Amino acid sequence: MWRRYLLSGLALGLLSAVPARAYVAYVSNEKGNTVSVIDTDSWTVTNTIKVGQRPRGIEYTRDGKFVMVAVGDDDTIQVIDTKTQQVTDTLPSGPDPELFTQDTTGKVLYVANENDNTVTVIDLEKRARLGDIQVGVEPEGMAISPDDRVLINTSETTNMAHFIDTSSRQVVASVLVDSRPRFAAFKPDGSELWVSSEIGGTVSIIDPQKHAVTGKIEFAIPGLRKEAIQPVGINMTRDGKTVFVALGPANRIAVVDGASHAVTKYLLVGQRVWHMAFTPDGKYLLSTNGLSNDVSVIDVAAQKVIKTIQVGELPWGIAMQP
Repeated sequence: MWRRYLLSGLALGLLSAVPARAYVAYVSNEKGNTVSVIDTDSWTVTNTIKVGQRPRGIEYTRDGKFVMVAVGDDDTIQVIDTKTQQVTDTLPSGPDPELFTQDTTGKVLYVANENDNTVTVIDLEKRARLGDIQVGVEPEGMAISPDDRVLINTSETTNMAHFIDTSSRQVVASVLVDSRPRFAAFKPDGSELWVSSEIGGTVSIIDPQKHAVTGKIEFAIPGLRKEAIQPVGINMTRDGKTVFVALGPANRIAVVDGASHAVTKYLLVGQRVWHMAFTPDGKYLLSTNGLSNDVSVIDVAAQKVIKTIQVGELPWGIAMQP
């Protein structure tokens, strides 16, 4: 009998000793022309990959085999093989690609090209350009609805969120938001579209069916001028109950209630926080901090910064493995 209890105890001990699954994040360093690779087990940079000029938008393919990075000054998207961690291919974007998004199948890529006011459509299986969609001036933010039917592009100078029918590839509506919209994100259930306006200092809540702004979130941080609070990246938990908004030179991430739209907390991170990504288990949120050249690691449940990781020069975007 005692042997059975001893073996059971050993088994439980071994199970509890098994470390949590480690994930890999890729960070685009805009000024350094590199991509930093972060291991989430050790929270360290394990590799630095040389890429093209001015890397910004970055994302894994749905199957996790590749990482795509928009190198704006080279007018292309480079493809990194995650096994070798080397650039192995390019994708045909337009001039100065910035942000992009995939459909849920991972077969189609939509790219915002800042310099020619278009969104390029790319077949990822054939790695071929399918066409371009004309949008507003300086397109940047990209999002796709959970059902793949609606593509969103935000144009920084036109100050609009453009609704694009993915079947016809035509703009079907344009919604005016505050100055310099940078990012767009759908709620997981598709009920709301959130758009950050960097210079306007707000996040607009848009009804995707009515194509109308139904509310705006404003931010106030004691001791900071309103002009210093510049919303950029937006990340939502899977249940849509909590939303994190990166506030740029305010060096804070706002924690927002997804239902009431009330700001509940501000998290102090590095300098000029830009974009963020969750680990696949939803336990951690990583943010890129451009001017301090680091990444902040946030415990999502505790809503607390637990780690800072030095990366390359001017970190901009971050991609987390699926």
